[in-house]
Amino acid sequence: MIYCSWIAGIILALAWFSRIVEAAFGVPKIADISRPEWDRAPKTSSNRNISRVSIIVPACNEEETIEQGLTQLLNLDYANYEVIAVNDRSTDRTGEIMNRVAKSARAHGRLRVVHVTDLPSGWLGKTHAMWTASELANGDWLLFTDADVLFKPDALRRALAYAEAEPADHMVLFPRMIMKQAGEKMMIAFFQTLFMFGHRPWKVAEPDTDDHMGVGAFNLIRRRVYDAVGTYKALRMEVLDDMKLGKVVKKAGYAQRNVFGADLISIRWAKGAMGVVRNLTKNFFAIMSFQWWRAVATCVVLLFLNLGPFIGIVLAHGWARLPYGIALVSMCLVYVGMSMHSSIEPYYFVLHPVSTLLFAYTMFRSMFLTLGKGGVTWRGTFYPLDELRKGMV
Repeated sequence: MIYCSWIAGIILALAWFSRIVEAAFGVPKIADISRPEWDRAPKTSSNRNISRVSIIVPACNEEETIEQGLTQLLNLDYANYEVIAVNDRSTDRTGEIMNRVAKSARAHGRLRVVHVTDLPSGWLGKTHAMWTASELANGDWLLFTDADVLFKPDALRRALAYAEAEPADHMVLFPRMIMKQAGEKMMIAFFQTLFMFGHRPWKVAEPDTDDHMGVGAFNLIRRRVYDAVGTYKALRMEVLDDMKLGKVVKKAGYAQRNVFGADLISIRWAKGAMGVVRNLTKNFFAIMSFQWWRAVATCVVLLFLNLGPFIGIVLAHGWARLPYGIALVSMCLVYVGMSMHSSIEPYYFVLHPVSTLLFAYTMFRSMFLTLGKGGVTWRGTFYPLDELRKGMV
């Protein structure tokens, strides 16, 4: 029993300590385009204007956020861009609000509204909306974003300055999460911790790694690269369309970057802890490739890695507590690091066991609901599980 305690503790200590060391060296390599050196215009070739950007905004039943989102996009301080907003079969006032904003003086002719009334078979609503807009776009770059993302005026200019200076083919800007409740901070902190384990953002720029990135709030991609990887037709049944776009770009050998940007873009992703649970219920089983055994195995590993240090420090005796202590200190340092790029205070570390249990619950909830219904209901549309599995990248 004593040997088992030591073995479990050493595994946990190595897992957490190695990742915090890797992050300590890796995260500083990620650029922050909110810094003064990126407050500049993108480079241009001789006798050529700055690159044209087509900003694509899919929206389904977003009447609460769409006007503010579009208005902020129309106030960007970048000279050469268009906004294509897609009303994807909304049953509320989303389409009406889009039309009103497009006709207003502030639109300056930049905003085009597309209304989708029918969804072809073999497509998810969002991927179809983004593909539809991309077929109309005339930009050198395509920026896919969400209807509830808030942009500062200089966000696009700084992003283009960085992307063309690198140069990058696909660029992700991490949004600032707007969090108003303790439950949101607790759950998002845990999600970001998991994300660090699964997707090392500091490795994304390295061409010889499999690490890739995609964020629905800000996926900026060169048009020629988007066409080369098959457009959103290649991802038409992908629930995780943002991450899978990053995956196909990286697999194809194109240059990928992700950057911090403080509050250049921001989003309120969920309201309360259960809001995070509801938002992730659609995605979690998809992350597991809709395989029940993988979901169960992942939950076992998740509980061991995240609850093990807390349980071990209490139940172990004498020096056997040492590796559990190392794991806990490393875990706490992850929270300290996250606090440097978000409004999540380090003391949310003490709630880590609670968020662990809620995330395990979310995984099982996602699995049982998907298997029980035989598919996923998203924005009022039901997508059969067989079709989702066939369409996975």
